[in-house]
Amino acid sequence: MKIEDIKFEQKASQRIYNDYMKRIKKATSSLSKESQDDIYMEFNSHIFEFIQHNKEKNEIDALLDITEKLGIPEEVLKPLVADKKLEQATKTFNPIHVFKALILNFTNGISYIFFFILYLFLFGFVFLIYAKISTPSIVGLYVKKDSFSPVILGKLSPESQMRNQVTEILGNGFIPAMLLLIILFYFLITLLLKIKKSINQKTQS
Repeated sequence: MKIEDIKFEQKASQRIYNDYMKRIKKATSSLSKESQDDIYMEFNSHIFEFIQHNKEKNEIDALLDITEKLGIPEEVLKPLVADKKLEQATKTFNPIHVFKALILNFTNGISYIFFFILYLFLFGFVFLIYAKISTPSIVGLYVKKDSFSPVILGKLSPESQMRNQVTEILGNGFIPAMLLLIILFYFLITLLLKIKKSINQKTQS
């Protein structure tokens, strides 16, 4: 769908309008094309209607009034983009979208910090798989030999293993176990984000 830009009589007005709409495009560039177009069209519509209803005003004054009323794109659109990204993440289960949604919502409440920490754990499990492949003898889940209480999940040199009297208990099952944790953590994070989004919508309505 092609969105028609507004044409102005004065060159200065056209430049202000073009610059403002470019900033909207830039502020929404991380969203899907459909979401970008929706937001662009909404702002464009507000500007057009305001100009049409204020024809008695000087063109440039009317444009400055409506852009000031709509606000600075980079600031006004930040929470909207964060919310749209969260919606995109919960629909697609795409890890890149989920991560971007968490980054954008990082300042929107302590719950998102919790989600971000969970996501760091998820990436930690991915790192451990690569570490296990590259240095299998020093990566694993280590427990005390006499108590089987977990000591460390990660890298532990042979010297540290002997000094702490620990043994690795997963062996060849380490990578499958990490893959299982990655899947569980990922779906847990995404489902919790869906619940959070639903709560946000109920709060706003």
